[in-house]
Amino acid sequence: MAQQSNKKQAQRTVRDLKIGESGEISGLNDPEMALKLLEMGCLPGTSVKLNSKAPLGDPITIIVNDYTLSLRLDEAETILLKD
Repeated sequence: MAQQSNKKQAQRTVRDLKIGESGEISGLNDPEMALKLLEMGCLPGTSVKLNSKAPLGDPITIIVNDYTLSLRLDEAETILLKD
């Protein structure tokens, strides 16, 4: 059981990115949120870059497919990144 917990901690999400840092989407972990994110261009294999954070940290903006998308942190946490 500890191994499974460690794996979850090791999986990075868009929420973990620092401003200016990029990552490649590996999947989405919330079925209800996935459709919305897929429609906005957050497809597996797509590169995303953290563009900015609001003064209190939420929401954030990311660049996906040459456009800027604003997300809440709980939404960003559902976008998994490749290691």
